[in-house]
Amino acid sequence: MSRQRDHYKSSRWYKFIQWVDGETDPLSRGMEARPAWHKPERDEGAAKKEEKSSQEPVARAQEGGSQILKTRGIRWFQRVYRIMSVVLCLSIILILLWTVACLPPFGHAENPANNEVAARYIERGLQETGAVNIVTGMILDYRAFDTFGESCVLFIASCCVLVLLRLDSENGGDRRRKGLEENDRVFEPKNDVILQKCACVLVPLIFIFGIYIILNGHLSPGGGFSGGAVLGSGLILYLNAFGFKRTERFFTEKVYRRVTLGALTFYCLAKSYSFFTGANHLKSGIPLGTPGAIISSGLILPLNICVGLVVACTMYAFYTLFRKGGM
Repeated sequence: MSRQRDHYKSSRWYKFIQWVDGETDPLSRGMEARPAWHKPERDEGAAKKEEKSSQEPVARAQEGGSQILKTRGIRWFQRVYRIMSVVLCLSIILILLWTVACLPPFGHAENPANNEVAARYIERGLQETGAVNIVTGMILDYRAFDTFGESCVLFIASCCVLVLLRLDSENGGDRRRKGLEENDRVFEPKNDVILQKCACVLVPLIFIFGIYIILNGHLSPGGGFSGGAVLGSGLILYLNAFGFKRTERFFTEKVYRRVTLGALTFYCLAKSYSFFTGANHLKSGIPLGTPGAIISSGLILPLNICVGLVVACTMYAFYTLFRKGGM
């Protein structure tokens, strides 16, 4: 039995089993036996590679699972989004149809065209607002908060366009701007002599005419919306003629934000004070306008100026954002 054991211990199979169990050193010539607690030394790089290779299947499985969940989430979101869009559109259509069905018949005594509100605007509008132009008195006095809402809608629309079209440096905006600026005729037509000479004559006249429409809106047809549109067209013409660098000397993104925010804030505070005092039968201290006097229209003149500034800035902002993705 001892001979068989000695023969078995000296066999290659026994040495192979010991090498598999880590009890022998395969690099030694004699395949010397080592204690069972001793483990063969390994290179740190090999150990890291082995650990990394063992973790790769787990990472791939986790990544695949997260990708599947993400794809399922996107699909569910798209389905819910489509369903909610259809529900919202149908709800708006039903509400509009229900509103139209509830309107009084044409020519009825309760029709808004025949009620006392319109008669009050016509009969006492000049006395209560001081505006010769009844439309301006109604828009900027009786229904001033409606006009404030319209001005806020313009500001919100410009903010939405800014979010959608602005070219930032993070998403390659500088590279795209640089590519556009290389074509001088498309992006900055600074060498168009005919356009520049015409702009030198027309831009001052457009600005003066727009200011006249805004300041004279309570005396004749006009006001902040139409005058602001004229001022905005003058800014756009100046931009087309002389480019962004010269325009940014006096009109930048900071100027746009400050002018728009200041105009909307003054409008809101002024009419809030006016409506609060009027609703509580208090004296506001704001004098009414004198018919025919351009600087004596109470709050109508400054409110017209605020609306004109908001409209002009919004028009210019829309144009610059659609043209180069910034101001």
